[in-house]
Amino acid sequence: MKYPKIILAATLLALAGCQKTEFAQADGQALDWDSLRGQWVLVNYWAEWCKPCLEEIPELNALDAKANVTVLGVNFDGIRGDDLIALGQKMNIRYGMLAEDPGPTFGWKLPVALPATFVVNPEGDLLEARFGPQTEQQIMDLIQP
Repeated sequence: MKYPKIILAATLLALAGCQKTEFAQADGQALDWDSLRGQWVLVNYWAEWCKPCLEEIPELNALDAKANVTVLGVNFDGIRGDDLIALGQKMNIRYGMLAEDPGPTFGWKLPVALPATFVVNPEGDLLEARFGPQTEQQIMDLIQP
């Protein structure tokens, strides 16, 4: 009877490794984090009251339009659902918005200043966190030296 326990343990380990990391998007759809592998991911924390956040939106829109970059916005004030969608439209945010903060899943600390942009490399590792408004050129200099 030793073998069934070993098979059960191996099966449980295999299933644990297959767990997906998903985050809710503003529209309620799930985003599979692993589907972003192979591209640069910018997780940008923003708020409506943050003037530098508003100034960098066109730069982030331009970055998100690039084939190898995905920008994901996280509202610092915890606005969700239809209110978040409406706010994003009002602010002309054309990149994806998450309804939840992915930071705790990855062990990232909540930013103490806004805007904050967490730069994740194509392998899925955090390269660095940047504070203050970013330009398209600054990010491109970082990811394509």
